[in-house]
Amino acid sequence: MVNASPSTGPVVTRFAPSPTGFLHIGGGRTALFNWLFARGRGGKFLLRIEDTDRARSSAEATEAIYAGLRWLGLDWDGEPVSQASRADRHAEVAQAMLDKGSAYKCFSTQEEIEASREQARAEGRSTLFRSPWRDADPATHPDKPYAVRVKAPLEGETVIEDRVQGNVTIRNDQLDDMICLRSDGTPTYMLAVVVDDHDMGVSHVIRGDDHLNNTARQMLVYRAMGWDLPTFAHIPLIHGEDGKKLSKRHGALGVEEYAAMGYPAAAMRNYLARLGWSHGDDEVFTTAQATEWFDLGGIGKSPARLDFKKLGHISGQHMAMLEDDEILQGVRDYLAAAGEPPLDDDAMADLARALPLTKGSAKTFPELLEKSAFSMIHRPIVPEPKAAKALDTVSLGILAELTPHLQTASWERDTLEAVATRIAEAHGVGLGKVAGPLRASLAGRTATPSVFDMMVVLGRDETLARLDEAIQNGPQGPEKNG
Repeated sequence: MVNASPSTGPVVTRFAPSPTGFLHIGGGRTALFNWLFARGRGGKFLLRIEDTDRARSSAEATEAIYAGLRWLGLDWDGEPVSQASRADRHAEVAQAMLDKGSAYKCFSTQEEIEASREQARAEGRSTLFRSPWRDADPATHPDKPYAVRVKAPLEGETVIEDRVQGNVTIRNDQLDDMICLRSDGTPTYMLAVVVDDHDMGVSHVIRGDDHLNNTARQMLVYRAMGWDLPTFAHIPLIHGEDGKKLSKRHGALGVEEYAAMGYPAAAMRNYLARLGWSHGDDEVFTTAQATEWFDLGGIGKSPARLDFKKLGHISGQHMAMLEDDEILQGVRDYLAAAGEPPLDDDAMADLARALPLTKGSAKTFPELLEKSAFSMIHRPIVPEPKAAKALDTVSLGILAELTPHLQTASWERDTLEAVATRIAEAHGVGLGKVAGPLRASLAGRTATPSVFDMMVVLGRDETLARLDEAIQNGPQGPEKNG
């Protein structure tokens, strides 16, 4: 029996994406789990770009991976490792296994392998290919290209001790003699990943459970070379809200899409951490807390489901928790990610004044900008058609009567609301009949924060200037053209 035993020594984790597209949200979570595990134990988090598929790999995709990780705030130690650049080292290990007798040269052609499988199918046998060259006398080797295969045990079992899945047992007669070096001399991914993990000192391999079936075969290389096994932890994949494998129909897939949608990076770290891992009943927590709490034992075995409603809730909590300067930087990053023009210094200063009012109720940066728009617009204010309906002759008359009282009132929210309430009562109308035209005058729209909160943010002079402008412009509703 061959066992995958836990490793000891310094903690070293790695994230090893293929640069064939954007950084998938599932990849972002895998990177986060590796980062949290390493950072919480004073270890190292390494980055390896698995670019051996040269036809599908691209520099643009590599940069997208870097950008996605940087946005998530996942810093890595040292320089990223290019798997393709290590092909000579991979071939060296294949030769070492040949020299040890734990691998062999296989001269079977693809046609011969397929013919063998066809015959096995016809006879109702396993189609697992058993090379006739495994125990062949080297003297019989032909002078032609060959692949290098590692020798799998023919009997017994291989047990993977997985920190998430538990013990996973695979019968050795189900393992083929895995190709490590192709007949053209290029190493296979299955060899490269093991050699790289060993050479990089990786102590814990934390990856998606779609790699679980590869583990027993990769263990053949560790065993053949006499290398210590890392600790394995295979985490369930992310599914959509309907329980099916995550795809485009479920919404955003790339990390950069979430940046462009305006979620704070801290909220995404929190949400992704909770996507398959738990710490008691804690839902909202800081990155520092996640780093302290994260452990492989908290990862569940079942696939996690992407839930945008929960993401929105967590995001809103983090928006409220962020310091003002963090929010302003987040707005800059969001606008850049979304391809929107940046705000000038004056607009950023106006936004900063509105933050005490708006950051507690916004779930995303675009929502924050929407709620704070009243503070960043400049006179003359042109009301939206729906808002303009509130600026009729009667309402403007009430505003004209209200204005002198605002000139002398103490500029505090409760006082301003009390003044407006008295004017409304004097006209026998509800406060809403005063708040509507106030909102249209101050913000030019119907959906805004409380009008009295806006007045406090704008200050007396700007509030009175906007009200005076609305009064001077006259009715904006239907009667303007009546």
